Amino acid sequence: MINSSEELETGQQAPDFALPDATGTVRRLSDHRGGPVIVYFYPAAFTPGCTTEACDFRENLASFQSAGYTVLGISPDPVSRLAEFAEAEQLSFPLLSDEDAQVARAWGAWGQKTVAGRTFDGLIRSTAVIDADGRVAALEYNVDPNGHVGRLREQLGL
Repeated sequence: MINSSEELETGQQAPDFALPDATGTVRRLSDHRGGPVIVYFYPAAFTPGCTTEACDFRENLASFQSAGYTVLGISPDPVSRLAEFAEAEQLSFPLLSDEDAQVARAWGAWGQKTVAGRTFDGLIRSTAVIDADGRVAALEYNVDPNGHVGRLREQLGL
């Protein structure tokens, strides 16, 4: 696991980032100070689990926003792929491109995983809730995309 990363811990300062979104606009975590942010990492646009999770966030976005949360999705997909995904699935929250996986590594969302019997280093589906001061309020690694957003809403009392 040479390329894996250390997981974040609740209470620590979340690593800032500057990543392009599906329109090419650079977004920073620090731009959202003063309000809570949900940052979720997903392996690849248009795959079944990632589409399920993104569409669940889309369907529940109003409840997150009414409670003050900003939702940001991050994957290693290039900007052009994110634009296609956002349009195809009518996603109205920012999807950010982390092509070199440096942000995923900094957030502990990169490491060894097994898919279809094959083991390799890659993005680990993860979600972090960041408080208004930029600290990790809650996090989950190895997220099951089925029902994840509902469990998150329950955890946050929404």
